Amino acid sequence: MQPQHNKIAIAITGASGAVYAKVLLDKLTLLKPQWQELSVVMSNNAKQVWETELGNKNYLNYDIQHFEKTDFSAPFASGSAQYNTMIIAPCSMGTLGRIASGVSDDLVTRAADVILKERRKLILLVRETPYNLIHIRNMETVTLAGGIICPATPSFYSKPQTIEEMAATVVDRVLDLAGLDINCFRWGK
Repeated sequence: MQPQHNKIAIAITGASGAVYAKVLLDKLTLLKPQWQELSVVMSNNAKQVWETELGNKNYLNYDIQHFEKTDFSAPFASGSAQYNTMIIAPCSMGTLGRIASGVSDDLVTRAADVILKERRKLILLVRETPYNLIHIRNMETVTLAGGIICPATPSFYSKPQTIEEMAATVVDRVLDLAGLDINCFRWGK
């Protein structure tokens, strides 16, 4: 088990795929010994999508720090707070485009800009299909800037039986990318 030094910011945007955010928060709650701080910023659209897709407001039930999209006093809005990882799950194409363009007009894009400028880990769980050339170029720009694009593309090796198990195949990859020690399906084991 890793020491408790990780400071992780989670952004949840209004893209379809609230199940990814739910599974991510569930798994991070279980991994609490591996992080020191866990903060969440969730757009109003994300709340609406969660309620539509999952049929509840359970995003309110997590014992973590919540921040509004307009709260630039959130610690992860500054590099001095030393958040080492930011995960945007799901990441809308609009959010991706603003990050790729350097537009820091809300807490999500400001925090992503901070993570990139500090050369820390930015993981975007992008959720759209199909991609157009603008999406692809924005993903390239963020990748060249040091971000990690992780499409919300489930795998089926583990034979997932539920939507949450299918979403977990992607979330587990995100947690691996974040450097957390997780127990999950491993090919060939």
